[in-house]
Amino acid sequence: MPTYIAAHRMVHSSHFRAASMTLIEQRFSSLSTDHAPGQEVRRGSCDPQAAMLGERLPGTPVDFSHGNVNVDAFEPTPGSLKEFTRGFERGGEQAYTEYRGGAELRETLARRLTRFTGKGVSGQQELLITPGTQCALFLAVAATVATGDKVAIVRPDYFANRKLVEFMGGEVVPVTLDYLDAKGRAGIQLDQLETAFKAGVKTFLFSNPNNPAGVVYSNDEIERIAQLATRHGATVIVDQLYSRLLYAGNTYTHLRAADIAPNQVLTIMGPSKTESLSGFRLGVAFGAPHLIERMEQLQAIVALRAPGYCQAVLRTWFAEPEGWMQERIVKHQKIRDDILRVLSAVEGVAIRAPEAGSYFFPRLPELKVPLLSFVQLLRVQAGVTVTPGTEFSPSATDSIRLNFSQNHEAAVEAIERLARMIDIYRK
Repeated sequence: MPTYIAAHRMVHSSHFRAASMTLIEQRFSSLSTDHAPGQEVRRGSCDPQAAMLGERLPGTPVDFSHGNVNVDAFEPTPGSLKEFTRGFERGGEQAYTEYRGGAELRETLARRLTRFTGKGVSGQQELLITPGTQCALFLAVAATVATGDKVAIVRPDYFANRKLVEFMGGEVVPVTLDYLDAKGRAGIQLDQLETAFKAGVKTFLFSNPNNPAGVVYSNDEIERIAQLATRHGATVIVDQLYSRLLYAGNTYTHLRAADIAPNQVLTIMGPSKTESLSGFRLGVAFGAPHLIERMEQLQAIVALRAPGYCQAVLRTWFAEPEGWMQERIVKHQKIRDDILRVLSAVEGVAIRAPEAGSYFFPRLPELKVPLLSFVQLLRVQAGVTVTPGTEFSPSATDSIRLNFSQNHEAAVEAIERLARMIDIYRK
């Protein structure tokens, strides 16, 4: 081979590799975990000057970036450890279930989810057990989004939604949620959603209750979403992780029970948060059979199945002792109300009481430092860890998310320190 041809091929190959690496790097840049919930405190990252500024406020450190479970706040579902042990004792039978999860267990879950949502679920064709709801979300997005596809995403909403769509090569079409201004509804701008569908969006992804704002979509909003999706032939993926933690006086409408075709909706749920079973990594996706089949095919490659022994713990889900869930809701509501009282009294803070779940998403007054710097200062000077609002919407540069599933007394004291820090650093 002539030298100049070999050299040309080498140059062409190097350019191709460089272009490929650029694309890979772009995709992974969308998955940044630098400021994702729980990461700042675990990485120990902090501006060195932050530790030198101001005095350390006394008090018990509280990490509001995730819930405090199985420590001193909210223990897992009664019987969960016993069921895990039984799963272990069943050995290979439990360790190597079908990729979708154990058949008998899926039928049990299907019956319970049918009662909960008001719409029939087939354990054989419409349900998949996954290694956590995060995995269910990944599989669902991968099963519906290809390079160049337009995907409607609410802002603000769960931090992984945007990242996964961008990683798959999809184009995010934002839909605004005016949660602070809405009364009796979540505040989704349905006209924007309709415009998005008309512009070619074929997938809509959202959480209900909303994470991070804790608002619940009204029956009218859910019915309208169902109508729009049906009219435009769109698939809707709804994350209902906190739909059991519903506070007194609020009602809930399941999208799958609205007037929408069964093959157009996929619901994601699991016992990781409300039931404090996050350590077992269990999630459940149910709905459109063709999506469940795709998700199973992908799960068989990336994880095989949800952890075999852990699957047994799902037997406790929707089967808690009588009054257990109600007691948990009451405890959360008391923490919510006390935190709301403190933050509502801080000048310039805009806040809405969550109707479900365990999140606040307050808007802060104008500060002397950028949001990310304030988040660092909070952790170093006040022992309060929060998640910056920009994880949930690029425009939420004045908001923070708080998970108040914490020890009651410690949480309120930490919020009082947060209030003091706002006053120290306000403009």
